[in-house]
Amino acid sequence: MKAFESNSLRSYSQEEVQQILQLAIARQTDDGAQEFSYQQIIEIAAELQISSEAVKQAECDWILQKSDVQQRKAFDLYRQGKFKKRLGNYAIINGFVILINLLGGTGLTWSIYVLLFCGLGIVLDIWNTFQSKGEEYENAFQKWKRKHQIKQTINTVVNKWFKAFQPY
Repeated sequence: MKAFESNSLRSYSQEEVQQILQLAIARQTDDGAQEFSYQQIIEIAAELQISSEAVKQAECDWILQKSDVQQRKAFDLYRQGKFKKRLGNYAIINGFVILINLLGGTGLTWSIYVLLFCGLGIVLDIWNTFQSKGEEYENAFQKWKRKHQIKQTINTVVNKWFKAFQPY
């Protein structure tokens, strides 16, 4: 858009407005440490003719998205931890197999086949562990999430039970 065009000729889509305002808010402070109260957000929304109900719903959606992102990070760390354990097991077992083969005096013969066969499993494991898109990832995440929620529920019930029977 040309710099000399008048303000009345400019028009922007909703997405462009969001991007412009996001950049303007980011530049508002140099250190990025400025925080806005909920009341300030409501006032800004009112100036933009956005209802307080829409802001409340957007805040709820934002909280859910933030929680989902945190859970996915925790799930990815969990998967990576499991992978590191399996990789360590692979290294130990194959090191032992190679040692046995070398102690047999014939050099590395049959242990190479074991190493390659197990290596194929590790390559597939790498693919599954670091693949964070797709239906298989989503299914694994949902399964982990349900299992995690069940553990939290059980821990909450057990903690309440212990508190109820604790002497004062």
